Amino acid sequence: MSMFLDQVTIEVKAGKGGDGMVAFRREKYVPDGGPAGGDGGRGGNVVLIVDEGLRTLMDFRFNRHFKAKAGENGMSKGMHGRGSEDLYVKVPQGTTVRDAQTGALLGDLIEDGQTLVVARGGRGGRGNIRFASPRNPAPEIAENGEPGQERKIELELKVLADVGLVGFPSVGKSTLLSIISAARPKIGAYHFTTLVPNLGMVNTKDGRSFVVADLPGLIEGASQGVGLGTQFLRHIERTRVILHVIDMSGMEGRDPYEDYLAINHELASHNLRLLERPQLIVANKMDMPDAEENLKVFKEKLAAAKADPLDEDIPVFPISGVTRKGIEALLSATADLLEVTPEFLLYDEEIEEEVVQYGFNADEPEFSIDRDDDASWILSGEKLEKLFKMTNFDHDETVMRFARQLRAMGVDEALRARGAKDGDIVRIGNFEFEFVE
Repeated sequence: MSMFLDQVTIEVKAGKGGDGMVAFRREKYVPDGGPAGGDGGRGGNVVLIVDEGLRTLMDFRFNRHFKAKAGENGMSKGMHGRGSEDLYVKVPQGTTVRDAQTGALLGDLIEDGQTLVVARGGRGGRGNIRFASPRNPAPEIAENGEPGQERKIELELKVLADVGLVGFPSVGKSTLLSIISAARPKIGAYHFTTLVPNLGMVNTKDGRSFVVADLPGLIEGASQGVGLGTQFLRHIERTRVILHVIDMSGMEGRDPYEDYLAINHELASHNLRLLERPQLIVANKMDMPDAEENLKVFKEKLAAAKADPLDEDIPVFPISGVTRKGIEALLSATADLLEVTPEFLLYDEEIEEEVVQYGFNADEPEFSIDRDDDASWILSGEKLEKLFKMTNFDHDETVMRFARQLRAMGVDEALRARGAKDGDIVRIGNFEFEFVE
């Protein structure tokens, strides 16, 4: 099923864990105080959270980088660093989240308040308290914090229009849409009609946002029996507020009030339940010479046609697409109306199931070995680089521990098998050491 998509790719980076500390107790009458270096704190996660106030992904067009804070480093006297707060990023209901590199689905965010961790904070490095053992009571070993997860994710929102524009073709709907809306989401092809609904995202001055669709040719097309396809109609049925755009200039000898009745008749004959929606009348082209007079007549006819004098008046907003007069008032009234108009329920078949995949690739090798032009060996790989980043090279003991970890992973054997000799240079990132048989 084709839908309108609002799509954006953002970068998220979780906080790095704090570094562990190498420290010893220094007390007056204790000749050799034991280790007293604390652990680093956990880095913050990046968490998406659903906020039902948001309708679009507009906010992400200007801010695409989200970075959680690092954990605090461990301190002396065995004090551990504090873990960092998670960074919460608000998204609208119905946002699908994918890993931009692999395309794996990370989650579907549907309920208000639902959360999804998209990047995990690194764990804090352990301080030297943790490495004391009977064989080594005063270790000079501490770990650096683990790097936070970093990834590009793609947010995708199936956009359903909140507001529908209706009116005859020449009343200036598309001009109005281009003035009020900022983003143009991607639009899927409707294979059953030549109509492409124009869609725009609107942001009001006070920060509310909603989606407006021009329902082009809906009216004329449908009255001539052009099949619009149920998908398109269903889409229109979702709109909660109708903006009825009328050309008040009365050009070409047309009567604005007759136009108004004709369109409403059309809506009724479709049985689209569209007349149950609150309407705002948009009196457009008010910059034209006869518009003021026509508007006055229009309002009189509107009042006279009320079945019951106590019925509420339908609000009329005079605007000019050309001079942009009256636009803000119209948008803010539309946003107010949306807040009090209930949604129509989604149909089940719009919700597609997909399998969620989590985690890393378990069968990835832990490291890989390449040969550089200058005959040195280059080690890389996710697990190996993580160990490297968590190693504090200021202390010989920590470096020795790193060497043992590499040996345990089988790096030495692999290098030997590839023909590495005593004294060859081995590099990890920008760090190099000699290969020792």
